[in-house]
Amino acid sequence: TMNLVQVQHLDQNQNQENKNTWKGFGFRFGSAFGPSKQEEEDYEDVPINKTWVLSPKVYESDVTLILNKLLQGYDNKLRPDIGVRPTVIETAVYINSIGPVDPINMEYTIDIFFAQTWYDSRLKFNSSMKLLMLNSNMVGKIWIPDTFFRNSRKSDAHWITTPNRLLRLWSNGRVMYTLRLTINAECYLKLHNFPMDEHSCPLEFSSYGYPKNEIMYRWQRRAVEVADQRYWRLYQFAFVGLRNSSDVAHTQSGEYVILTIFFDLSRRMGYFTIQTYIPCSMIVVLSWVSFWINKDAVPARTSLGITTVLTMTTLSTISRKSLPKVSYVTAMDLFVSVCFIFTFAALMEYGTLHYFTSNRQTKKSKRASSMVNIRPGTSLLQVNNIVPYHEEDDYAYECLDGKDCASFFCCFDDCRSGAWRENRMHVRVSKIDSYSRIFFPTAFGLFNLVYWIGYLYL
Repeated sequence: TMNLVQVQHLDQNQNQENKNTWKGFGFRFGSAFGPSKQEEEDYEDVPINKTWVLSPKVYESDVTLILNKLLQGYDNKLRPDIGVRPTVIETAVYINSIGPVDPINMEYTIDIFFAQTWYDSRLKFNSSMKLLMLNSNMVGKIWIPDTFFRNSRKSDAHWITTPNRLLRLWSNGRVMYTLRLTINAECYLKLHNFPMDEHSCPLEFSSYGYPKNEIMYRWQRRAVEVADQRYWRLYQFAFVGLRNSSDVAHTQSGEYVILTIFFDLSRRMGYFTIQTYIPCSMIVVLSWVSFWINKDAVPARTSLGITTVLTMTTLSTISRKSLPKVSYVTAMDLFVSVCFIFTFAALMEYGTLHYFTSNRQTKKSKRASSMVNIRPGTSLLQVNNIVPYHEEDDYAYECLDGKDCASFFCCFDDCRSGAWRENRMHVRVSKIDSYSRIFFPTAFGLFNLVYWIGYLYL
């Protein structure tokens, strides 16, 4: 076999001399002194790092002979080195894409290229070829590891247009098997801090039937690589990073080596801020408008209060649709519940105001009707306790001289002095709207301050 090597790193004079030499052999320039046509077909011009090599061509018959010899007497039911030592499987994963993440079913979708490498002494061969690149037709004829994904709910191999599998054999018996998979894997989401939550979604795989004394899995040096993230369908989440680990699971059938990749994800709050947080806050602020409406405008204040309460109920229901039916309180549940309490409290504030102010007017009108003339020409005197017993309830919190008010709030002007117990607060019902204009915004602002600092920074 004739092998000629020419290195192209000479100066111009040397290049000219080399061209003449190549012409002398007739390899590239077709000189009559070169090899015959049949000899030229037996060799091919192979560039290797700026070095031109004349190497013999590989014929289909040669590869067929190698494969037939390897498979002669080969039992693909037995793992390599059975009964001698464990088979070491080196694995690597290329992450093509991740997403979407389904919080309702607590699972995520991932598209990967999964590579496994091991040594099979039965597949050693002697040839000028150091590597055989084969397609999926060879996969079923040799031993393949029974790797499965432990936390997968559904796994699909890609078959279009042909099975997306690759097999490579080295002359020293090394085997590399690569395939493309789309996996729906479980990811238990802890939603206590939703929607400010962070998660670590695992992808676990191991041998299905071989314990660690039969098969040992380990990561390659560059075990996990990630593709361009711009086209991932994570939507609500941001990819923070990943890490890989190795562990041993103890089961009744033996101890199995488990390799795991953890994908760290952080939820983006933009969607929930627009759809929930801002509308809830605006509804709470809208409920405060009733504090500036005249207390005698009963239809206006009542309709405003009921509308805000019903709107908060609707928002609360909608916010739960994007979550599984968990039994604990999430961060969003807390915020929506507090907003609902504020709107409900604004409605109850007017209900309290209207109740006591209407009772006061009723009391004054009844007192006026209780004034009688003792005799003609005398002044009118107020007669107390002439109302029947069953109507005493209409005189809510009646305060008379010489008696103490039993209630905490002073409801009428008669109770402003003298008759109050010590250390009791004097509040006039007619001023509740004025107090609410300050209390409600201040309380809601303090709640937001504690809420956001607590969930974002603590």
